[in-house]
Amino acid sequence: MDAAQFSGVFNVLNVLGALPWQKVRRILFGTCLVVSSSQSGAVVLPVTATFNPDPSNPQKNEFRNTTPSTGFCRDYPTICQAYGIFSLRSHLNIALNGPIQAHHTDVRKGAMIKTPAAWRRLTVRERTTGEEAQVEVRIAGMGGDYRLSDDVRSLTGITDVFNAHAVLWGQYWSSAPSPCFSIGRNTVSSTRYTFFWLTPEEAVCSKQAKFLIPGFGFSQLNFTYELRTPDPLKMSTGVYEGTQVYSIGPGGDFDLGDIVVPTDNLIQLDFTLTVEHALKVEIPPGGNRVELVPQGGWQAWLQQGRKPTRLFRDQTFNISSSSRFKMKLECEYTQDSRTCSLREPVSGNFVPLNVSVSLPRGLSNASGQGVERQPLLMDGSGTELFQPVFYVERRPGTLHFEIPSDEVAQMLRPGQQRPYSGNVTVVWDSEV
Repeated sequence: MDAAQFSGVFNVLNVLGALPWQKVRRILFGTCLVVSSSQSGAVVLPVTATFNPDPSNPQKNEFRNTTPSTGFCRDYPTICQAYGIFSLRSHLNIALNGPIQAHHTDVRKGAMIKTPAAWRRLTVRERTTGEEAQVEVRIAGMGGDYRLSDDVRSLTGITDVFNAHAVLWGQYWSSAPSPCFSIGRNTVSSTRYTFFWLTPEEAVCSKQAKFLIPGFGFSQLNFTYELRTPDPLKMSTGVYEGTQVYSIGPGGDFDLGDIVVPTDNLIQLDFTLTVEHALKVEIPPGGNRVELVPQGGWQAWLQQGRKPTRLFRDQTFNISSSSRFKMKLECEYTQDSRTCSLREPVSGNFVPLNVSVSLPRGLSNASGQGVERQPLLMDGSGTELFQPVFYVERRPGTLHFEIPSDEVAQMLRPGQQRPYSGNVTVVWDSEV
C-alpha cells in the first residue's frame, strides 16, 4: 500500500457479524511549485509560499508567503505589514550615469519608474507528471536609495540636507507622482535618499530635476509583488516548476528611463509553492465492531415472530481532508466483479452486500454536489473524484452496509441460521 492510499478492511458477518477496522494511517502530501532556471545577466530571486490546512480556519484555502523579505520590508516591517506587502532587493549599486539637465521636458531624460504592474500569467508544471497549473504575478511597487554624484547641498545651495533634496526636485520624493504613491520613511544623506512607491497601474511615475545633476543612479533597488495562486485544494501532490523573467532597463518591463542602465538587465523570479495536504480517516472508540441487525434490533422477531426484511448497519468515521481523493471496494467474495458478497461456509451460499458512503459537508463529488449514500463499487465507478470545498477537519461521515431485502428471507429460514462472512476493503486513494 503506497503512501497515497490507505484502506479499511472489514470482516463482515451477518446477524452477529463484526467489522474489525485496521488502523488507518495519517498521510501528509506535499506539493511544491519550484521555478528555477538562470539566464545570463539576470538577478535570480526565489519566491516561496506554503499551503497548510488550518483547523482553526478551514475556509482559508490560500498559500502563505514564506519568502524572507529583503530590502525595504526587512528594514521597515511594520509599514509593510500595514499594507500587506513584502519586498525583494533586486540590484545593488547601479552605476551613476547622466547628466540630468535642469528642467528637462523629456521624462526619459530624468528620474522615472515604470513597473510591470499588470497581472501576468505563467504556467507551472509538476516535475514528474507534467500536470499544469496557472500562477499570476504583478509588481506592486518599487523603491530603494537613489544616489547623486555630488553633495545635494552643493547642487542646490541649500544647507539643510533634507530640504535640499526637496528643492532639487521641486518637492519631496515622499510626494510620489501620480498614479504612484509613496509609503514609508525617507532616510537621507548628502548624496542618497530612501524611498518606496507603490505602483497600482502600469504607468510612468517621474520627477523633474530643478538643478543640473551630473550623475544619477541607485545604490539599491527593491520591489514588491502580488500573487494569484491556484486553489491548493484542486492541485495534485508533487513539485511544480516554472519561471517568470522581466527585463529591466530603457524600454524594459522595469523601465527607469534612459539615464539609469543596470548592468544586470533581467530579473528572474523562481517560484516554490508548497502544499501539504492532510488526509486522515478515524473510527471512533468502540466502532471497530459493527453488527448487521434489523431496524430496531431482533426483539420484534424473537418476541412477535415477525421476520426482518432488512439487515444493515451504519458505521460512522471521522475524516480530515484538504486533498482530492477517490474511493473503491476490494472484496474477498464477489458474484458480479462489481459488488461484494458474504458467504455461508457450510452451504457455500452467497448473498450480496451493498456498501455506500455519505460524506460530511465540505466534501463534494465531481459535479460539486454533496455525497449521500453513494454506492461503492470494485471498479470505483461513480466515486472517481471527491474534492474538498474547504478544509474538512474531523467531520463525521458514514459507511452504509446493507443486505438487500429480497436476500434476507433465505438467510433466516428456521433451523438454518448460519453466519455469513467475508472481507470487504474500503480504499481511500488520493492519486486522482
